[in-house]
Amino acid sequence: MDSATIEQMISTGLPDAQVEVSGEDGVHFEALVISPSFEDVPTLKRHRMVYATLGSLMGNEIHALGLRTLTPEEHS
Repeated sequence: MDSATIEQMISTGLPDAQVEVSGEDGVHFEALVISPSFEDVPTLKRHRMVYATLGSLMGNEIHALGLRTLTPEEHS
């Protein structure tokens, strides 16, 4: 697994999002996801929205994914 693939999967699942993923070892990744869809959504639900874009890869090919999920206003 690589960062670019994860970025593409999240972007496909959340088309209004700006996504940045990093991770060099192929199993542990960090993602920053900025989306207006997160407006008035609690953090746990935001994370579930991102995890849903990755499906069964979570816990398998992707061992760990650290997330920062922000609205555009929170990011600025």
